[in-house]
Amino acid sequence: MSEAHQLQLYVPEPSVRPGSTPDFSSIDIPKAGTVERPPIDAEPETIRKLAFSIIRVLDEDGQAVGPWAGSLGAEELLAGLRHMMTLRTFDARMQTAQRQGKTSFYIQHLGEEAVSCAFRQALSPGDMNFPTYRQAGLLIAGGYPMVTMMNQIYSNEQDPLKGRQLPIMYSAREYGFFSVSGNLATQFVQAVGWAMASAISGDSRIAAAWIGDGSTAESDFHSALVFASTYKAPVVLNIVNNQWAISTFQGMARGGAGTFAARGLGFGIPALRVDGNDFLAVHAVAKWAVERARSNLGPTLIEHVTYRAGAHSTSDDPSAYRPKEDSAAWPLGDPITRLKDHLIAGGLWSEARHKQAEAEIVQAVIAAQKEAERHGTLHSGQKPSARDVFEGVYAEMPQHLRRQRQNAGV
Repeated sequence: MSEAHQLQLYVPEPSVRPGSTPDFSSIDIPKAGTVERPPIDAEPETIRKLAFSIIRVLDEDGQAVGPWAGSLGAEELLAGLRHMMTLRTFDARMQTAQRQGKTSFYIQHLGEEAVSCAFRQALSPGDMNFPTYRQAGLLIAGGYPMVTMMNQIYSNEQDPLKGRQLPIMYSAREYGFFSVSGNLATQFVQAVGWAMASAISGDSRIAAAWIGDGSTAESDFHSALVFASTYKAPVVLNIVNNQWAISTFQGMARGGAGTFAARGLGFGIPALRVDGNDFLAVHAVAKWAVERARSNLGPTLIEHVTYRAGAHSTSDDPSAYRPKEDSAAWPLGDPITRLKDHLIAGGLWSEARHKQAEAEIVQAVIAAQKEAERHGTLHSGQKPSARDVFEGVYAEMPQHLRRQRQNAGV
């Protein structure tokens, strides 16, 4: 009998650690415009390679090239730029507000603004997003009032959720934004169920599911793929691969799949990877997947390849697990800068107009913040009533809750 080998457990390691030189050489980035655009009724097995490439539209000169270009007009692009700029400014103000003690918690979108802002433009009224905590761009681009968002962050007297959700966990049904859940991955399977219900009822509305790279390790992710593929649910399954979970790199969740998009292939779901920092590419891929879902052709899995330039949240310090220069070395650039350069190259924008827009947006966000703070912040002003704890859960309040409310004196 041969000598037994001692077993060893393999633990994936990121390519770099704090103090080392950033290295993104493992990411194969094709030239813009070189990835094919299949018809929306393409069979999944015929487009398998799209799960391993990256769809890009904007080239190094800011030109839109290739078969995925042309999904947006000039006015839509200008609106998209303002949406991303607004989200970034909103983030900066709320991040500062958290440091000032005006709210307990905040999560930024720095470097990822194109993903949600561009995707929102591909949807129709009535479609429902099941988001994570980093898709506030869906609200900004959908016209949701910034004051209401800030009221929720501050948990003040005008908080539409009455202080019952963690800051930034918005809920806006009329804007196609399902309540954000702190339990990661639950929204993925919920989106599939909602889409199935829409199909059962003969409706025309579709769902969009959102998940981060780290949360794909949760069982709900795989359950959602089973049901979506089996019943051809009208849903777009989005994975935002920003390279990092709260403190672990994306390799911890990817396993041996090579890409996150590749996981869809085992379920017979068409899977695509897109440059998440390319506004035009994100919109074009989203439009393709949305049209497919609305045409009763079933689900699509999209991996948005992007980078979390900031901390995971105000409770996180990324310098503890990655080089400080990492975000600056990210090869796909900054989404706002790239769209700005494209618009300037096309004669639709200028540096002067960009500066003016920045100033206008800052003033609009400050005005919204002043209005929200007039109704209170975490440590000042009016709060939601304690009575609200008991409301809005049951159609008819059970007797035991009535007694608890009476005992609380509210």
